[in-house]
Amino acid sequence: MITWVDSSDSLFAPVAALFDEYRVHYGFPSAPHDTQAWLTEQVTSGRFAVAAALDSETVRGFVTTAVLPASLTLGTAWLVRDLFVPPRARRRGVARALLAHVVTAARTAGARRVSLQTETDNEPALTLYAAAGFHPVTGLDMLNLPLN
Repeated sequence: MITWVDSSDSLFAPVAALFDEYRVHYGFPSAPHDTQAWLTEQVTSGRFAVAAALDSETVRGFVTTAVLPASLTLGTAWLVRDLFVPPRARRRGVARALLAHVVTAARTAGARRVSLQTETDNEPALTLYAAAGFHPVTGLDMLNLPLN
């Protein structure tokens, strides 16, 4: 089962713990308290929405999304910011179900598109996204300006 989770939900703490595991997976030090506080701020401010995949009330994965203006089409676009299923829960369709949940919600909300990004060498993610109908965007470069 996939469900949207807000900061007052009893599932929020387990999602935040899994979010901390996600950060560790990408090489950041574990910081459970800071992670939960940051995620709470993102969700309560409306910058993020979080959906969790549940199996018998156990959180098996999560996805975070942000809704952005799609200026040229005068609509909105949904952005998948984070999608994580820990290794112990992989190969069971959890990531596919989370992604489908977001696409369905975005379509229902009238969004113009759903976008996401991943590392160029993340073959499992690229395979999943291609199977879900996502296509690479060509002709654009991503640029960042580090501020600290």
